[in-house]
Amino acid sequence: MSFSDSDSSSYGGDYKNFRQISRDRLLHEMLRSAKTGDSKSTWKVLIMDKLTVKIMSYSCKMADITDEGVSLVEDIYRRRQPLPSMDAIYFIQPSRENVIMFLSDMSGRSPLYRKAFVFFSSPISKELVTHIKRDSTVLPRIAALKEMNLEYFAIDSQGFTTNNEKALEELFCDDESSQKGVACLNEMAIRVGTVFASLREFPFVRYRAAKSLDATTMTTFRDLIPTKVAAGVYDCITKYKKTIPDFPQSETCELLILDRSIDQIAPVIHEWTYDAMCRDLLSMEGNKYVHEVPSKVGGPPEKKEVLLEDHDPVWLELRHAHIADASERLHEKMTNFVSKNKAAQIHQGSRNSSELSTRDLQKMVQALPQYSEQIDKLSLHVEIAVKLNKFIKEQGLRELGQIEQDLVFGDAGTKEVIKFLTTNEDASRENKLRLLMILAAIYPEKFEGEKGQNLMKLAKLPPEDMSAVTNMRLLGAAPDSKKSSLGSFSLKFDIHKKRAVRKQQNGGEETWQLSRFYPMIEELIEKLSKGELSKDDYPCLNDPSPTYHGPSHTAAVQPPPAAHSMRSRRTPTWARPRASDDGYSSDSILRHASSDFKKMGQRIFVFIVGGATRSELRVCHKLTAKLKREVVLGSTSIDDPPQFITKLKMLTAHELSLDDLQI
Repeated sequence: MSFSDSDSSSYGGDYKNFRQISRDRLLHEMLRSAKTGDSKSTWKVLIMDKLTVKIMSYSCKMADITDEGVSLVEDIYRRRQPLPSMDAIYFIQPSRENVIMFLSDMSGRSPLYRKAFVFFSSPISKELVTHIKRDSTVLPRIAALKEMNLEYFAIDSQGFTTNNEKALEELFCDDESSQKGVACLNEMAIRVGTVFASLREFPFVRYRAAKSLDATTMTTFRDLIPTKVAAGVYDCITKYKKTIPDFPQSETCELLILDRSIDQIAPVIHEWTYDAMCRDLLSMEGNKYVHEVPSKVGGPPEKKEVLLEDHDPVWLELRHAHIADASERLHEKMTNFVSKNKAAQIHQGSRNSSELSTRDLQKMVQALPQYSEQIDKLSLHVEIAVKLNKFIKEQGLRELGQIEQDLVFGDAGTKEVIKFLTTNEDASRENKLRLLMILAAIYPEKFEGEKGQNLMKLAKLPPEDMSAVTNMRLLGAAPDSKKSSLGSFSLKFDIHKKRAVRKQQNGGEETWQLSRFYPMIEELIEKLSKGELSKDDYPCLNDPSPTYHGPSHTAAVQPPPAAHSMRSRRTPTWARPRASDDGYSSDSILRHASSDFKKMGQRIFVFIVGGATRSELRVCHKLTAKLKREVVLGSTSIDDPPQFITKLKMLTAHELSLDDLQI
């Protein structure tokens, strides 16, 4: 099977990131290959199933597909118009149902299309290949039959999901159903395997070891999840070594397989970056944001859908910035635009630009139609930032965010949480629940028996919310979760004893107060890169090949200077920087990304079973710059806090009604 000519696993030439390689394979290796050889028609039909259409949409735009000679995109399961003079490209999963539909299209005297170029998203069974070969009328009409081995959603330049949205429910549920769980793990392993087939990378496969592998304790299915996924992925890669031309025969990268048990705090704590705040506080569907724009004909405002994604340069610059930093940068951008524009200055009159709010500046430039195209994106983000800051103030998130961070770093305990709940009775149900979930992750003993019920009553939360807290036990042991020897007096004696689950990160860089928190994967990835990750806790499935000499390390690189190290007087007091190492400046990294990538060491892949978070994706971008190695995050899904809580409740959903599952 032919593979893309893009230089993916070797590091010479122009370095392409994870999503660029995925895009190139779909456009060049698949679509462009159908233009040559036996293909006589210029335009083609592209036929996909429900999964592959999403795979395509995450990596390519419709204009990209059209440029490669596709005039029509069709669903394999819909009734389609016969186009016997055109060739068809099938990009489908290798399922029996899809193969039957394909044969139905192309068999008999009147096939729907002239020729078929068939590409499967993952390896096809010998049984189905034999089934295709049996139809003598179809065989001459097949121009290509290939395995693309690309069955994942490239959700980010350095992130992918395997579209196993129910993984948490099927793998960690109270009633361990091995049949559903095994099917989920198998599908997941195949899809993760296709990532390495696409990039032509052969990884060291490391995984979180089962915690209870001893003679006295029975190991649960849940505890073995990373082990099973690791075995499945390695099995797939071993087959690729034999079947894919030019697939590396020795290790080229590192893969670390984890599950949600390694960090129960990251999915629920408030993440203060612009990206995470948008997902957490705005009613967004995926990357889609709906906002109101002034009517062009003078009527009421019109609703407009926009996508917050990499094609938007403002979004690309600000998405990993702290919301206070993002707001400040947007104001600076607006001020610069007005100061450089004569018409805007006339409209402004004699007023000093420093006296104008960001909203005033936004209205000013919107009044200049000749600049509407330039300012549209900026104006959109000003509106979003204003809305986010309004929500932060209305919901009292600054105080809540402070106690969340203090809990994690051992600066607060149960006493402070009780004080917050009694003095902030108007806090939202979701926010109180998230605070208690963080407390439960750090102090699980506080939720044993009546103690947990009393805390829920104090928070005035309904009994069904308790399931989100109690179900955290199904994700695995939390740090220091051994029962207190003080028994029933533990609450009384422990109330002043604080427990830190994160170490303060020290360094010369400034960062923002409410961004002290970091996900556990940051620590694990850094240790992995340095060769310091425990081999007992994170064993390696494949022993190093004789030719392997350890990961490619580059000399330590000084982090780029912070873009806004001197905060203006407009910086809100709640977000003033404190001294600790952020190590990341999104705009400067993005500006130099193309040159930096050429000097990259070997890739690091991290896969989290049970859902990943925005903060974990951000960390992978941060560490890519710091370690000079592209860090790619994979997961079964990317979950924002409300989604995660709903999924957590589903673990014991058979005991609840559907109405109870929503916050």
